[in-house]
Amino acid sequence: MGDFRKKTIQDVDLNGKIVLIRVDYNVPIKDGEIQEDMRISASLSTIRYALDMGARKVILISHLGRPDGAYVPDMSLAPCAQRLGELLPDKVVRFSDMIYGPDAKAAVDALPDGGVLLLENLRFVPDEEADSEEFAKKIVEATGADIFVQDGFAVIHRAHASTDAIARILPSVAGFLLEKEVSSLEKAMSNPERPLLVIIGGAKVSDKQPLIDKFITIADQIVVGGKIASDGYKNASPNVYVAEDFAEDGNGAKLDIGPISTKKIVEMIKKSHTIVWNGTLGMVEDERFKRGSLAVAQAMGESSDMTIIGGGDTTGFVEEVLKKNGELTFNLISTGGGACLELLSGKSLPGLEILQDK
Repeated sequence: MGDFRKKTIQDVDLNGKIVLIRVDYNVPIKDGEIQEDMRISASLSTIRYALDMGARKVILISHLGRPDGAYVPDMSLAPCAQRLGELLPDKVVRFSDMIYGPDAKAAVDALPDGGVLLLENLRFVPDEEADSEEFAKKIVEATGADIFVQDGFAVIHRAHASTDAIARILPSVAGFLLEKEVSSLEKAMSNPERPLLVIIGGAKVSDKQPLIDKFITIADQIVVGGKIASDGYKNASPNVYVAEDFAEDGNGAKLDIGPISTKKIVEMIKKSHTIVWNGTLGMVEDERFKRGSLAVAQAMGESSDMTIIGGGDTTGFVEEVLKKNGELTFNLISTGGGACLELLSGKSLPGLEILQDK
């Protein structure tokens, strides 16, 4: 994976160990049914590797949604354990409705060697977001974990108990998903195959301006679309192209980039060797206003060059496109919106920095 500067799961001896892995199972669930399981699938290589290397037991921790420190039945991780069991049919996969304490310990003890146990939603306890060391200790004591693997890229920009405090207690390394995301994004920043094209959409200039500022000196071309562009974004830099025409609704609201802008952006994609896309270019939840974003997804997905989908709404949109057109391929579809933005903007990520250096 190139020059990844942190120790990974491949740098430690897992044989006979209880391995605690922070995964990101923050998936959309409706009426108890998982709508999209990309994040669960993305965790499989790290889980399988741990078991293949002789880990005695694998314990998984994650959050789901924003229950604000209270038990919310609709945000239970139980459906995720069920889906994980379907994706790992040759393994014993169980769920514990407790995160720590005697019941969680009993669930770990009852898990056969070579099995996987998912604990309940970390955010049902306020101590998770408070980065409580006491909470982290309770999890370590209940699980008997010997080693901690951070594989939840989407949460490493936050200092929570499961990204920071636990890593102060146990030897802590990166999983494969975390390594892939960070390596791909850092390479796009520091050593991209050129030309490097960065496409930035979305609604809030305040969110995206740091990204534009960071890439001004790095990218060969920056495209600005979405509501940022339709609101009249101005940038005097010669390597910034702001969408120039828009598709409107009956009230004159500009809700997508228009055909002239779309054509120009697709041509830029075809001429570039590294393409990073963060932020949809229109109101994609409405069929009438997702043409620009669809054209960009299609052009990137057909490209043989380095293509990075930068998390958040863009990832959700591309996942929907892939359901209808599975022939499109992307090098990285990031699982983390905020983490991806902060890494690309050059900010420090607490959950990454705390891991052991190589």
